[in-house]
Amino acid sequence: MTIAEAQKTVDTWIQTTGVRYFNELTNMAMLTEEVGEVARIIARKYGEQSFKESDKNKELSDELADVLFVLICLANQTGIDLTTALKKNLEKKTNRDSERHKGNEKLGRG
Repeated sequence: MTIAEAQKTVDTWIQTTGVRYFNELTNMAMLTEEVGEVARIIARKYGEQSFKESDKNKELSDELADVLFVLICLANQTGIDLTTALKKNLEKKTNRDSERHKGNEKLGRG
């Protein structure tokens, strides 16, 4: 699925199953909540925290998909084409960081 197809699929789902988009502020709060759930899993799986019983059935892939879904909702409702936005962002990063990371001793390539 391309990014454009994902945006269209989410929009169709919202219009048919979800009834309508939540407002932007609600979706921003939901995005923050979903990112927190990703952080919780990362802290337990890769960090020093241990899993609680209530966390053991949580899947990182599902939580990342929740983040992506809400992010796509925000893009759709604010008229952002994520394909174009990502291309532009990658160009910006490439121009800004083309040499920066190569010389970073912390990355082991300096």
